[in-house]
Amino acid sequence: MKKVALGLAFWIGFGGACVAEESFITQIEYGKMLYENPRGVGCVNCHGEGGEGRLIAGYSHKKKDKELKGARINHLGFQEFLQGLQESKKVMPKYYLTKSEIQAIFQYLQSKKDKK
Repeated sequence: MKKVALGLAFWIGFGGACVAEESFITQIEYGKMLYENPRGVGCVNCHGEGGEGRLIAGYSHKKKDKELKGARINHLGFQEFLQGLQESKKVMPKYYLTKSEIQAIFQYLQSKKDKK
């Protein structure tokens, strides 16, 4: 019993602190993973590599050519971005992302914008 308690105290005191401070991936890497495939259909498919918007499909309706486009989202502030993901849209799927997941995606898009 004493060996287990002593080993646990050593791990918490030394090893545990190291593990708690390290992260498997960065917030931006996590955001990229979510952006590319959050729950089946990736944001990238409609909103483009950096959130610039993208043509999803062209079609004809009543003999008129139409386009379905994913909106540009890389110019939004965080509150607008958050609100857009929480509201129902006609075409956009509902992903049920947590606020921390939304923050990670937002940070990823900001990092893409900063590199341009």
